[in-house]
Amino acid sequence: MLAAARRDLLLERLRRDGRIVAKELAAELGLSEDSIRRDLRELDAAGLAVRVYGGALPASPAVADYATRTSVAPESKHRVAAAALTLVASDATIILDGGTTTLAMVHVLPQTFRGTVITHSPTIAAALVPHDVDVFLIGGHIFGHSAVACGAAAVEAAQNISADLFFLGVTGIHPEEGLTTGNADEAAMKRALAARAADTYVLGSEEKIGTASRYRVLPLDAVSGIVIDADDDSTISADLRAAGAMLLHTA
Repeated sequence: MLAAARRDLLLERLRRDGRIVAKELAAELGLSEDSIRRDLRELDAAGLAVRVYGGALPASPAVADYATRTSVAPESKHRVAAAALTLVASDATIILDGGTTTLAMVHVLPQTFRGTVITHSPTIAAALVPHDVDVFLIGGHIFGHSAVACGAAAVEAAQNISADLFFLGVTGIHPEEGLTTGNADEAAMKRALAARAADTYVLGSEEKIGTASRYRVLPLDAVSGIVIDADDDSTISADLRAAGAMLLHTA
């Protein structure tokens, strides 16, 4: 089998099965495991898969640059944002992560909301300017890919806040790998913010579900729930519940 044909087959198996086990696929195709692993390394380098022990998982399209992500699954993000907003009391203190799904939350947030929003995203803070809300912006080194503050200074600042709710953005939601993102410092910042909220809810728009990124943020059972844009009776919903996730469906 030619390399291009193997690549297409691997991508199809990732879409169909949600993972590849190198040993099993090599036996099925009559190829060496080294050949399959080499193909998976190339897919990983191209951002089309995430290599894990023994094989690979589908890569999340949510790791694209910020400008590109604004056009990915906008309707799904709106549904998730609207569902997440129902969790917010009128005088709550909430932490909003960076990203395009949390930005969708700002767009559906009533301008008369009188609570408090804490964020490490200048983009989110700027979008909140027309609202009556009190906004606190955490500073630090700006990670350009997601336009958020990360690093030691931002993590230290996070230790001095507390909130009722944290709305967490991730790039991957997978039954085996849990909640993941594409940058180690960003993952650490997300954990720091989650530790300062009474409840953490993940914003699970459709492009993130069943995919994985390089760095784990938290296990599925470490958050209060995932606001997920997937059918309640879908296979991925069943797999996530079996892995310990509490799901709040958009419809």
